[in-house]
Amino acid sequence: MARLRVLVADDHTIVRKGLVSLLAESGECEVVAEAADGLEAVEKAQATRPDVAILDLAMPRLSGLEAVRRIHEELPQTRVLVLTVHEEEEYVLPLVRAGASGYLIKDSAVAELLAAVRALHAGHGYFGPQAARVLAEQYRRPERAGDDPYGALSPREREVFHLVVDGRTTKEIARALGISVKTADNHRYRLMEKLGVHNTAELVRYAARRGLLA
Repeated sequence: MARLRVLVADDHTIVRKGLVSLLAESGECEVVAEAADGLEAVEKAQATRPDVAILDLAMPRLSGLEAVRRIHEELPQTRVLVLTVHEEEEYVLPLVRAGASGYLIKDSAVAELLAAVRALHAGHGYFGPQAARVLAEQYRRPERAGDDPYGALSPREREVFHLVVDGRTTKEIARALGISVKTADNHRYRLMEKLGVHNTAELVRYAARRGLLA
């Protein structure tokens, strides 16, 4: 039987390597790519087209939420499992809307992780108990649905958003994204205007309120 092709993305090297070892030792999975940040996760997914992508929620350069959205849009056959320390409702619902098919807390048992990978590959969803309760409540009370926490930001503006929140200067942002300083500054200005914030401190507070801090 062919092994399931899996991508693992987590910015903590020890955690990522541990996941890779667990999946490999199961004999059911082949880890075809590893990524240390959200942007790399998207790029590696595009290059390897895995069956399942396991993504941490809090990653540098591009949040797990935005990485989920991009992978889901560009590679609809790749199923995305979010593995995180967060159980709160503000994390679960936006991720499911972005295209995540599974949501597990990092202290879950190894057997549960493997069960989740199998379920996603078979075309099913897999959610831990807390996430399942949140989704059940959402089904009963759909009026509680929230908007995209990024508002109307473009994909590039979302990248700049996280770099600004990480404390990068405009020059550093330009270098990280391979764009001119003027273009980086324009993106910074437009995203703040769209979100109704006026400085970096307000942007960080916005990110904290919407569950977007790495």
